[in-house]
Amino acid sequence: MITEIEDFFAKGCGRCDRFDTAACSARRWHDGLLGLRRVCLDAGLEETVKWGHPCYTHADRNIVVLGAFRADFRMSFFNAALMTDPEGVLTRQGPNTRHPDMIRFTETAQVARHADTILAYLREAMGYAAAGLRPPKEDSVLPLPAELSEALDADPELSAAFSALTPGRQKSYVINLNGAKQAATRTRRIHKFRDRIIAGKGAQER
Repeated sequence: MITEIEDFFAKGCGRCDRFDTAACSARRWHDGLLGLRRVCLDAGLEETVKWGHPCYTHADRNIVVLGAFRADFRMSFFNAALMTDPEGVLTRQGPNTRHPDMIRFTETAQVARHADTILAYLREAMGYAAAGLRPPKEDSVLPLPAELSEALDADPELSAAFSALTPGRQKSYVINLNGAKQAATRTRRIHKFRDRIIAGKGAQER
């Protein structure tokens, strides 16, 4: 993973084997990403690298992070639940994302067309950061799949480890298991997940 900001725009994030190749998504969307970078800097945000991607901060708080995919490039907002989105440009990153939190671009020219809106949204988020505002905590307890409940009842060590996980890590397993249509598939996944749960990790953690 990269640690220098210029490397992202020249080579990519370094998180996959397409790094520094013509197939890299960051290189494909190079001009659009540079456009977003200029808007962020014009807003007065501080630029750094986090998780291998350009991250922009204000008042010691993360404001947005830039990312590139094969089909699009994105500006994702932290604390998106605070955003008012008057222009309706924010979308959810996935079906399990609670609040619309990103502006998605499929053409480089979209950055220039929406620069004023992007700048206004950045300043809104910066205002929340400067004021120390955070979204209220939301309870999001998901019912456990029957197969997981049965496995926890039958395995005290697994049950204790699962209970010790953070709510977010517990939720990652529930979402993963609920994505399986058949009970047999869920049972197999639970067996595979056991060591990971014992280790205190989430479903997507390595």
